Amino acid sequence: MKRKIIIAVAPVRNPGTPLPKHCINPITPEQVAEQTIASARSGACMVHLHVRDEKGNPTGDLTHFSRTIGLIRRESEIVIQGSTGGLSSLTLEERCVALNDERVQMASLNMGSTNFSEDVYINTLPDIRYWAQRMLDTQVVPECEIFALSMIDTVHRLADEGLLHTPVHYNFALGFESSLSAIPENLFYLKSSLPPNATWGLVHDGMTNFSLLATALTLGATVIRVGFEDSVYYQADGPAESNAVLVEKICELVQRLGFELTTIEEAKEILLT
Repeated sequence: MKRKIIIAVAPVRNPGTPLPKHCINPITPEQVAEQTIASARSGACMVHLHVRDEKGNPTGDLTHFSRTIGLIRRESEIVIQGSTGGLSSLTLEERCVALNDERVQMASLNMGSTNFSEDVYINTLPDIRYWAQRMLDTQVVPECEIFALSMIDTVHRLADEGLLHTPVHYNFALGFESSLSAIPENLFYLKSSLPPNATWGLVHDGMTNFSLLATALTLGATVIRVGFEDSVYYQADGPAESNAVLVEKICELVQRLGFELTTIEEAKEILLT
């Protein structure tokens, strides 16, 4: 049987990050929902969403986030993944406010601190424990975000403490400025350090093409993410006009490499059970 691949989409570019003129960053609930639904029709089975205000900035107010999910749910059963991360001044509780919407099925759980450009992305162990416990309490499945090799050890530690249920789904985050570079050697090293039969995915921030995503697929990745949050580019010729175009192009690559795309129901079975 062909190996099944889940396509995830992160549709919203971080505020203040410039985009090419013809690329419209979805900000309003209607825009985010429209691009998410279009991406689902193109093959995406999971959407990664931050809690944002009307200007696209991080907030502890669920108003726009919950409205976005409501609009998505009118037309799609795509897996909803809420974020507990991102550089911001939000409090510990506000960073995981997405868990308060019962329609959130998965959530990102950053497994440590790392440099981001000129800043430090702070995720202390006590804070990680807090977010992990909140996910247990709300029955939301964590996706463990890995920015460095030591964070895999942190996953094992929290699993031993009972805060993470095994098997754990890992997600490698490469290419962030001042953090671990997006090169095949780093990807291979991280993948080689996982427990046997672990499921994992890849985010390549700032990518200009799909070459590292293709490497991840050949190394055994289960989840591949695209979307404006990571990059608008899939090839050197120019940017994609929408998130749905990025999804279409990565789906074409998955199938050309001989793998099979999951349905949304299959993705739920892999990630949520």
